[in-house]
Amino acid sequence: MSYDATSIEVLEGLDPVRKRPAMYIGSTGIDGLHHLVYEVVDNSVDEAVAGFCRTIEIVLREDGSVAVCDDGRGIPVGEHPTEHRPAAEVVMTTLHAGGKFNDKSYKVSGGLHGVGVSVVNALSEELKLEIKRKGKVWRQEYRRGAPTGPLEQVDTTDETGTQVIFKADSEIFPVTEYSFDVLSQRLRELSFLNAGLRITIQDERSQKSHDFCYEGGIVSFVEHLNRSKASLHPQPILLSGQREFRQKDEPVPVLIEIALQYNDSYNENVFAFANNINTTEGGSHLIGFRTALTRTLNRYIATHMKNGKDAPQVSGEDVREGLTAVISVKLPQPEFEGQTKTKLGTSEVRGLVETLVYEQLGDRLEENPNVAKAIIQKAVDASRARSAARKARDLARRKGALGDHSLPGKLADCQERDPEKCEIYIVEGESAGGSAKQGRARETQAILPIKGKILNVERARLDKMLTSQEIQALISAIGCGIGDDFDADKARYHKIIIMTDADVDGSHIRTLLLTFFYRRMFPLIERGHVYIAQPPLFKVKKGRSERFVKDERELQAYLLDLALDAVEVVPEASGAALASNTLRELLEHAAEYRKILASVTRRRLDERVVDAAAWAGAPRAESLQDEARLRGEVTARIESQLERLRAEPVAVGWNLTADPEHGGFRLDGMTRRSGVVFHTCFDWDFVRSPDFTRLSDLAARISELSSGPYRLAGSGEAEAIEIREPVSLLEAILRRGEKGLSIQRYKGLGEMNPDQLYETTMDPARRTLLQVRADDKIEADSVFSDLMGDDVEPRREFIERNALDVQNLDV
Repeated sequence: MSYDATSIEVLEGLDPVRKRPAMYIGSTGIDGLHHLVYEVVDNSVDEAVAGFCRTIEIVLREDGSVAVCDDGRGIPVGEHPTEHRPAAEVVMTTLHAGGKFNDKSYKVSGGLHGVGVSVVNALSEELKLEIKRKGKVWRQEYRRGAPTGPLEQVDTTDETGTQVIFKADSEIFPVTEYSFDVLSQRLRELSFLNAGLRITIQDERSQKSHDFCYEGGIVSFVEHLNRSKASLHPQPILLSGQREFRQKDEPVPVLIEIALQYNDSYNENVFAFANNINTTEGGSHLIGFRTALTRTLNRYIATHMKNGKDAPQVSGEDVREGLTAVISVKLPQPEFEGQTKTKLGTSEVRGLVETLVYEQLGDRLEENPNVAKAIIQKAVDASRARSAARKARDLARRKGALGDHSLPGKLADCQERDPEKCEIYIVEGESAGGSAKQGRARETQAILPIKGKILNVERARLDKMLTSQEIQALISAIGCGIGDDFDADKARYHKIIIMTDADVDGSHIRTLLLTFFYRRMFPLIERGHVYIAQPPLFKVKKGRSERFVKDERELQAYLLDLALDAVEVVPEASGAALASNTLRELLEHAAEYRKILASVTRRRLDERVVDAAAWAGAPRAESLQDEARLRGEVTARIESQLERLRAEPVAVGWNLTADPEHGGFRLDGMTRRSGVVFHTCFDWDFVRSPDFTRLSDLAARISELSSGPYRLAGSGEAEAIEIREPVSLLEAILRRGEKGLSIQRYKGLGEMNPDQLYETTMDPARRTLLQVRADDKIEADSVFSDLMGDDVEPRREFIERNALDVQNLDV
């Protein structure tokens, strides 16, 4: 191989980004994919910080693209003085081109390197840019970073703003599917950090949506984080001010805002931001806050407790127990470690934050002695509990339960010693544990059976946890310690797999284990070491052959495979039998339709009327404002579909009531069924709900494939049967698929033989595992607090909110 001057390659334009994308967005995995959205959104947020933007809209579209739209000033479109191209095109196609290298356009911004939106453009299969500025609408399209045409004026407008629609390049990213939860966490944070900024996200794939707008800023953020916890003082403490440091003889202003509130939990929940960017690895601002917090509380204890004599000293970990805090600093030209900005490196910020917290928090405590007393008591109790936990840990070590080299007696360890290759199954019950031990691959698979339901660590401090034998066994087996001694690098297994029964008790045990890992070993979840096994729900037997089926969806697909080869479906309208691929697509749509209709009608609505309305494509939101149309066309269309779909007549009494909130009407259909009166109300919220919208869309898609009635023949039947609509057609075909089969639903792992358990649930070549992720940490924290905390009210609200969506209720 020769190496001379011709070997030196110069990459022009955006080529460096496509050649080495990880240098600019961190990775080409899931994190890097979502970073593309953050880069575009951060530009809109910078407009909001500058005072020119109030609303940002994000849409995850069905084709895999993302649209980000704001009402800011719009990217400049005039000719650049040196590039002699439109400024917008320069921004989109040139690295290190932007308006944030000086303080003329933006005093504070998250985009500093001038590579954000140009990197998004370079890594997008296609990108569409629309700018509304100075009364005109401008558009330009790009493909893999290169413009496909000039920037053109296409319309006039009295609005301003920028819209970017981009589709991540599948040549760069192995996975191009965005997570609604991951994006929601970031957008919620941005809304909290910028009081009054409205950010909406809509997912056209799943019909999920969020609308974030918080006037209270970071105080509202802390209240939101603590909403399902019992706070020790009613209002969050707000510390804020502007400080400055000098750099090259120039003053650099730093705006600091900190909101904090203590609760009665045993967990720390602190978020640190710099220029609206979540610095997940912390940095100088977080260090300054923690140092000052410990120093301030120790000073207060020394001054006010026992006249300073024998006052207890509390550690940083003690003062952070039960603390919820949000730290936000904004400064020009901050230094981050890397383009992904996960750690603030500006060292001067530490001293400024430290001074502000020390001064202002001390004053707040002096002014509010009751608040100070509650906080100090919490820290002192934590210190005592930590001392007790240390003694319990030492005692457990002496007994061998937590020794560095001793393992729990019931652990069946694996032979391999490389953690990368090792996995441990945490199995519910001795019976299932015995089957798992017999069936496992001894080389790489360890088995730890646990007995009963472990302690709920959401309500227990470390000292109480260490009295539980099951938790001691978990800690010892995993090997990375607990509390002050925890070190994720010491984990003995890089796959920790929770394997419980598919019943209510199994779900409860799985939730208790997840609570333990989330609250006490969260780095293991962050590193992707925690999984949930997916044992099969069904065993299907035909003659001597057996098949294990993962879930109801797979069972349905299997039954359809058995039945479709032997049936013929002829729509009355066409008279020609449906092709097998068309029939399968129709039945898959019908299965989704049936599932959604069942969830809708759990809300005490008459499924017959909802079904007919969906097939009629009515009512729509706009029709609710037209009284004549509702009384005539809409009700007639629904009744016509009822007549077509139902063999028995359905009498509906229609009633119209005013809906002043939305400036229209509510259409109420009253029906009787088995002596029960149903009121099916079509109001603004229901007709615009994701469920009803999806039902209508599915009905339209099925009609495009083929509309009923249908004639079903074949599969050994003496004569064909007539079926009116696709859901009944699906059910009839599934019944034919079940003929001659024995279907057993498993509840317990112990019902399977060791070889069956290994084959279906433990064999790496055939098993299915769910990786545990906390994509939306705020939402995850809230769920654990609601379900596992001391406060009953949030748990009751959760049950009421989700009761109608429950499936396979085990009572």
